[in-house]
Amino acid sequence: MHNKYINLRKKDIMMKHILITNDDGFESKGLLALAEALQPFGRVTIVAPTTEKSACGHSLTLTRPLHFVELKEDFYKLDDGTPTDCIFLSLNKLFENENKPDIVISGINIGANMGEDITYSGTASAAMEAVLQGIPAIAISQVYNRSGESIEKYGYDLAKESIALLVDKIFNGNFPLPERKFLNVNIPPIPSNECKGFKVTRAGNKKYGFHAEVHFNPRGKEYYWIGLPKLEWIESKGHTTDFEAIGDGYVSITPIQLDMTSHEDIEKIGEWLS
Repeated sequence: MHNKYINLRKKDIMMKHILITNDDGFESKGLLALAEALQPFGRVTIVAPTTEKSACGHSLTLTRPLHFVELKEDFYKLDDGTPTDCIFLSLNKLFENENKPDIVISGINIGANMGEDITYSGTASAAMEAVLQGIPAIAISQVYNRSGESIEKYGYDLAKESIALLVDKIFNGNFPLPERKFLNVNIPPIPSNECKGFKVTRAGNKKYGFHAEVHFNPRGKEYYWIGLPKLEWIESKGHTTDFEAIGDGYVSITPIQLDMTSHEDIEKIGEWLS
């Protein structure tokens, strides 16, 4: 996609403060790769869940106390917190007596967050919480092939290059969306030199199945393990989808809004009620 990362226009960028999180846990290689990619832009503060919180959605912990655990300077794990907890508490406590971060970036998620999966995603939900709190945000995810070997083979180089380019553009210009909207970025499972660039997309429509494996514990009690969904989607007319862009070798960038109202159906529902 580009030469090794980018040639940062450092003279044009006043050093910024970036808050990052994820839903794969504080030890995730994707999170550490994201932090490395953002270091040239200024101060990076990491607040991530203690354990993996994939598919936790926009959940906020209300029934038990939470604790920050400082691992080193500007690196915290939130004891059993969700990605939403991480952003909510960081903005309200860690940044209480100083300026808020210039941007929140969630990722690099291990696996895709495309189509309706965005509603499940802890990665996307951290970005949602940020924009609810008035901070620009990006969610970034690394798509991998079915065996998962693409991440082992190519690492996160393309994801790091992509987020650096986007953050550079934002810090040297502006965030391209109004309040309560964020960017959802998905990276194709290919080497950097094969990427065709960025493509602005809409969220596609995924095919959903019912897959849960049945197992029995040593005492014969039945339990279930929800299986990984297949990355298949429904063909639909309109603007290019995130699924299509990834399949064609592009980095997908989808603008996401938190207003889920079906505006085109308001009048129809009114007529139905009358």
